[in-house]
Amino acid sequence: MKKRFGLLLLFLAAALVMPAKDYTSLDGGHLLRGFGEEKYSLSLMAEYAYNRTWEHMGNVDIYAHMPVVKNVQIDARVQYQSANVFTGALVLRPTFDLPVGQLFAETELMYKAVARNRMSDICAALSVGWRFDYVSVQIGGFTRVMDSWDRDWHSEDKYETEPFNLLYRLEVFARPQINNWNISLALSNRDDWQMERMWQPLFMLNSRYDINEHWRLHLEAMTKITGMFHLNATFYAAALRLGATYRF
Repeated sequence: MKKRFGLLLLFLAAALVMPAKDYTSLDGGHLLRGFGEEKYSLSLMAEYAYNRTWEHMGNVDIYAHMPVVKNVQIDARVQYQSANVFTGALVLRPTFDLPVGQLFAETELMYKAVARNRMSDICAALSVGWRFDYVSVQIGGFTRVMDSWDRDWHSEDKYETEPFNLLYRLEVFARPQINNWNISLALSNRDDWQMERMWQPLFMLNSRYDINEHWRLHLEAMTKITGMFHLNATFYAAALRLGATYRF
């Protein structure tokens, strides 16, 4: 038994130090959505969502993945919520292939117009991450500015600012990225449409299936719990998304 255990440890150590010959990510966008980083793609998602503030909502999500030059991509996305909320985001992502995995950086600008409450929310984020076949980690920070549409610009009213919030994401994949289907579990304080304070994590389950070289199907779920780090956690929100991606 000890001999077998020693051989197992030796095998694991060799696997960790052995450099990967090629790192090929078919997922792209680091959210199981894009079709790799070298092709243009367009995604359309239909979403059902619920939260304790606005209750039931139907949302439409549109994503565009655009390679600029080798190892540099831009993602653009917009969302319409039946709760009369509109969100748009733009992401610049350079990537760096390493002997093991891939290093990436993201600069993101997200604008949310909450028309029902006549207010807006804008976030600017900067983060770095390291992605392997089975694990992706990301950490950074973001700044948020909130403003009322009814603010008197000639008064001393001030918009609200959060100078710094920690941004984090940990995602674990069931299979290597080169497979034609995959499932992942993620813990983060942001997704495509929101950036939360560090003590308000989101729990996400993502899946995708590649029909062929052009078409991909997605099924994603998210839940948000308030009071997570205050020992009185309660359910607040959930969402279910279904959609498809076409790669040109």
